[in-house]
Amino acid sequence: MPAQRLVLLVQAMFYIGTGLWSILSRSTFERVTGPKTDYWLVRMVGLLATVIGLAILAAIWQTAIDTAVWLLAIGSALAFAGVDVWYAIPRRISRIYLVDAVFEFVLVIGLAVSWYASRPAV
Repeated sequence: MPAQRLVLLVQAMFYIGTGLWSILSRSTFERVTGPKTDYWLVRMVGLLATVIGLAILAAIWQTAIDTAVWLLAIGSALAFAGVDVWYAIPRRISRIYLVDAVFEFVLVIGLAVSWYASRPAV
């Protein structure tokens, strides 16, 4: 599997895994990320992360990966990282989300480099 698709696969599996985890095991999810007051919101974000992951996973098996998929992948990672940093630094959410932010920022770099490298030569 080419490196570009491997980066997308890592993101897809991470989003699917964490998305489903937040829905299927509230107790372990809250043990790691801290207690939640609006669990409907956790479910919503978990479902969205799962759908994003599934869309990216489906795109990996296409002959060409469309620009829209790269934008979804990079935009999602930036959105998650931004919320993580914005709310974890002032401690409105658990500091463990800063670990996720670092992962998301590294993912953005990998995705951007992969997208650039996968563009056809002009």
